[in-house]
Amino acid sequence: MTIEKYPAKAHALRVEQKLYALAPMYFSNAAEAPVLLFASPRTVYWPFCDQTQPFRQNRNFYYLSGCDLPDSYVTYDTSSRTLVLYLPPVDDDEVIWSGQPISIDKAKAQFDVDDVRYSDNLVNDIASGFSSRTIFTVESLTGSGHAKVLGELPKFVKAIAEADSHLLEALEESRMIKDEYEIGLMRQAAAISNHAHLMVMSTLNLHTNETHIHAEFVYHSLRAGSKNQSYDPICCSGHSCSTLHYVKNDEDFAGRQLILIDAGAEWKHYASDVTRTFPINGEWTMEARAIYDLVLDMQTSCEKLVAPGASWEELHLLAHKILVKGFLKLGIFKGGSEEEILESRVSSAFFPHGLGHMLGMDTHDTGGKANYSDPDPMFRYLRIRRNLEPGMVVTVEPGIYFSPFLINPYIRGDEGLGLGGKFIDTDVLEKYWDVGGVRIEDDVVVTDTGRENFTNVPKDPDVLSAIIMKALGTS
Repeated sequence: MTIEKYPAKAHALRVEQKLYALAPMYFSNAAEAPVLLFASPRTVYWPFCDQTQPFRQNRNFYYLSGCDLPDSYVTYDTSSRTLVLYLPPVDDDEVIWSGQPISIDKAKAQFDVDDVRYSDNLVNDIASGFSSRTIFTVESLTGSGHAKVLGELPKFVKAIAEADSHLLEALEESRMIKDEYEIGLMRQAAAISNHAHLMVMSTLNLHTNETHIHAEFVYHSLRAGSKNQSYDPICCSGHSCSTLHYVKNDEDFAGRQLILIDAGAEWKHYASDVTRTFPINGEWTMEARAIYDLVLDMQTSCEKLVAPGASWEELHLLAHKILVKGFLKLGIFKGGSEEEILESRVSSAFFPHGLGHMLGMDTHDTGGKANYSDPDPMFRYLRIRRNLEPGMVVTVEPGIYFSPFLINPYIRGDEGLGLGGKFIDTDVLEKYWDVGGVRIEDDVVVTDTGRENFTNVPKDPDVLSAIIMKALGTS
């Protein structure tokens, strides 16, 4: 059966159930069961200007409403399981410039909620219906930009639990597992990105600067209906490929080996996140091909093990093991066994980030339980520290980078980095600096029996060469 509306009521019930599991004391008295309150961002103007700042919907608000409007609110009564959306009242002056807003009747038809009202009724509704109840939020609302609407609210309720940690965790755990509706949105986001990435490669004859491939990707995303990118596109070349979140995107390709583009279109607030690396002239140098093949081995070996119950930490460790073995074969590492080199953590100088992350409404989505204070550099930036479950959507994105900022401290033997630098053959390494960096990234959903890969952009190195050379007219 096709679900036409974003399933806000099902999401609200899921959050309620998670909250009950985390904090059953909140529900000990049915007459005082929690009332949840969420707000979309207020319309904000730039200082000294009549233009509004770009609007990005609050993801938690959207999860409970499916509504993409600013200045709005949603309440959920966990006792009656009633979900009510509050829209901003009609502003006659604003209608002159922006047209008629959605009507109450159309909003009731469009959104999966029990009722729709105007926000100037919100405080009165809460005062008359929930005076003996505690209002739970995940952010401070009464003293923020929402004070004009909510400033009087504390007078009319038993209490307001702002920035409640249990509610936030319930939301994050709920959002972590995607339902079929959400997975459908993410498939569409991925499909748009798949096409846009292929078009960047297929039109490389038109591009001589990083800005050009940035523009090409956004153009094809926008033409397909994706008005927003999931994050600022990372469009780099040469040595810039060693910067993980490079967004300057303005350097010429001349004299460089590789292009790395990490970009993902957004579809109805759901993200995609795809990375491809390919040779600028269609021909791999010996060093670039060796590193690309190694990263591809890391990526495909880990991706095929994505399944319910799989340990993400073990998959991340596997990627490092493949890197160490490959570097010993290439001669970049020397003088130690695979186990000794792995234990030294020197591989983290070349692969400093995690294997991947949760993906959803946010690019780095909720539920990963990262530990950024982990003293182990191999796991410090691993954004998922739990076993995989059906409904999780993850990225699988190992990489190898030749960044002097990361590698030279190991070679120098800087304090706190151990003796891993002794395993680096600097003479062999010298041949690889110009590779810059290689990353390959796909979006994968964990299914009941294994996985589904949303990403079908070519990554076979020979196929990539053929696409580029055809674009350049050199095939």
